[in-house]
Amino acid sequence: MVDGELAILWLGFVASGAVIVYAGAKLSRYGDVLAEKSGLGRSWIGVILMACVSSLPELVTGVSSVTYVGAPDLAVGDAMGSCVFNLVILAFLDVIERAKPISARAQQGHVLSGGFGVLLLAIVSLSLFWGNRMVPFGWMGFYSLLFVGIYVIAIRLVYSYEKRQIARFISEQAETFAYGDIELRTAAVRYGWNALLVIGAAILLPEIGKGIALRTGLGQTFVGNIFIAAATSLPEVVIAVTAVRIGAIDLAIGNLLGSNLFNVGILAADDFFYFPGPLLSAVSHSHIISTLTAVSMTSIVIIGLTYRSERRLLFLAWDSFVIMLMYLAYLMLLYSYR
Repeated sequence: MVDGELAILWLGFVASGAVIVYAGAKLSRYGDVLAEKSGLGRSWIGVILMACVSSLPELVTGVSSVTYVGAPDLAVGDAMGSCVFNLVILAFLDVIERAKPISARAQQGHVLSGGFGVLLLAIVSLSLFWGNRMVPFGWMGFYSLLFVGIYVIAIRLVYSYEKRQIARFISEQAETFAYGDIELRTAAVRYGWNALLVIGAAILLPEIGKGIALRTGLGQTFVGNIFIAAATSLPEVVIAVTAVRIGAIDLAIGNLLGSNLFNVGILAADDFFYFPGPLLSAVSHSHIISTLTAVSMTSIVIIGLTYRSERRLLFLAWDSFVIMLMYLAYLMLLYSYR
């Protein structure tokens, strides 16, 4: 492969990312419209609708990686690397929201999705550690059933919490409508169209990522956790930034924490389509670095949401500052194990 071909790969990588950024901005706006018009609330819409659609690149990339490209490390690296990257996005939001730290403005109900995220990521870590010593379920790992079951329970509990919140503040919500000029059906159609754009761009990423990994010698694990994870997390970046700018703090946080729940569910889908055997038994143990980093970062987020400190360290809240330091350490560790 010549340098010109590598340049084409990077060009395709950037082009796919640009489409994801464009569609992600639209998804944020119409997701907020759907939250208002449906009456379901921003936290629940963030955890369910926004998180699922913004994680479509990870889903499409993961399934494509294990079925057509034959690169399981890319699939797992993308899902786990995206979990880490999503938490970095959450910390970065403090730079945009200067009035008050994000963790001090958000609903404490996000602790629910954060706690379930810690549980799911811990199970992923244990499954990676045990590898072939775990009893398979057909051609899949038994852990995939746990991922799906816990995800369903998490969604149910978050929905129940959000219903109580809406009931408590129903009069306040009934008086405030920011999107009176947009119909529910119009918002749903435009939301669906931009979701298709995200899917189309994500389909190209696995082959591009595999080519970059081979050409640069960085390996599938490193490329999957860093480059592919960053590209497929672009919808979360755009949605979160746009949501904060329009004052939808809970939509942004719900989307990021909900995306992490969905990313672990994506591993179950990848495992289902990976027929040679349990997925987590066929990949590098270095993915444990990503999962444990995500567990640690999520724990810091939960502490921040509970303590709700309004003090800042330079331009970041203390919890966001710690998350940034963890991310730097994560990059160094991952590079050393490439």
